[in-house]
Amino acid sequence: AADAYVYGYPLVAGLTMVQRFADGGMGTLPAAPFNHFSHATRLAGPGDQFVSVNNDTIYSIAQLDLSEGPQVLHVPDAADAYYVLQFIGAWTDNVAYLGRRATGTDAQTWLLVPPDWHGTPPDPSRVIEMPTTVGTVVGRFACTGPGDLHRVRALQEGLRLEPLERGGLVAGLPEPDPDVPERLAFFERLRVWMQAFPPATPDVEYQRRFAPLGLLDDGVSPYRATAPEWTLALAKGLAAGRERVEDATRPPEDHPPGAWRSSLHLFDYNLDHLGPGTLDDPEWRIPDRRAAYLSRAAAARAGLWGNHAYEASYATTYDDSEGHPLNGAHTYTLRFDQPPPVEAFWSVTMYSVPDYYLVENPIDRYSIGDRTPGLVHDEDGSLTLTLRHDQPDDPTAAANWLPTPPGEFRPIIRLYQPKAPVLDGSYQVPPIHRID
Repeated sequence: AADAYVYGYPLVAGLTMVQRFADGGMGTLPAAPFNHFSHATRLAGPGDQFVSVNNDTIYSIAQLDLSEGPQVLHVPDAADAYYVLQFIGAWTDNVAYLGRRATGTDAQTWLLVPPDWHGTPPDPSRVIEMPTTVGTVVGRFACTGPGDLHRVRALQEGLRLEPLERGGLVAGLPEPDPDVPERLAFFERLRVWMQAFPPATPDVEYQRRFAPLGLLDDGVSPYRATAPEWTLALAKGLAAGRERVEDATRPPEDHPPGAWRSSLHLFDYNLDHLGPGTLDDPEWRIPDRRAAYLSRAAAARAGLWGNHAYEASYATTYDDSEGHPLNGAHTYTLRFDQPPPVEAFWSVTMYSVPDYYLVENPIDRYSIGDRTPGLVHDEDGSLTLTLRHDQPDDPTAAANWLPTPPGEFRPIIRLYQPKAPVLDGSYQVPPIHRID
């Protein structure tokens, strides 16, 4: 049961979010039916309760349902401005990228096809094959602030989906049995959605080992009325699996004090569906499939729908330079002697622990980086950021202030289109120093 939780958590977490977007939206992203884009109208804030949501780009998100056939995607000319469209299967595999790094910023038209589609595409070189009939497109458009919203909205309006052929019916997500007790609801969702959205072929054999749990049962749910000892065993397995996933999101015991934990290869669990814009290279594949299951679960827990590092690199830290947990009761500095090496831009975003959400603050600043107006650099060109809960009295510290939650926090640094020193690990983010 614990193994089943680790294996199936990404499917359940991802599709739960798919349903949430389709039914009610999230924050500034309104609800939208399958195969229609939902466009945010501002940068994400505390109301957008999505794990590790970014505050650098305006989101445009579409939930795909290709059960009735392909969809045609039209992408406008972005005039060399940074954007990325990320294509994600039901098991949270990143299967394709379009955008500045991957395909350029000219206007483009692509055909999105379901698994094993045998039709004739209008342009065979512009096809993205999704590994499951349901998936997600996450669009991120760089936005410097309110004054840049007009440009981004024009790009959003040019982003659209339409069916290749007449029709438009969608199957959506199959409904788990509502009579299953909440204690076993995870297994019921996994059972139903695993049948509807089969995994990659090499995963099928591993999945068969879960037959004794009822996860491969057809028809009536085996979880509606279960023997108490069996229910207890499943519940214990869920708890053990959940703890494994939580452990995988924490820094290792031998982590140097204050060192940022890079997630360069956290999203390398996709071993089977590498389409346009991905790098089909051993460097970007986790060689051990069992290890990939845990990495996939940790990624879904701490950064659902995040990018491969070659598109955008992330690093996190929970501790200061002395190894003590970061906490809003104290004041910290983060000094960059040189700007992080990127082709596009970089930022540091602040999150609460353990939810990894943005937290409201009086100046409405949730990230800080090279596009933040009014930053004050030192005479030698270096940049010192101040991290604390209350606004600093010193004008320079206030200009470079990234507010923290009152309790424990975890920042993420994002490097968009990172350069080689980031990807080969030779660039290290400087540690955070406590100064009070």
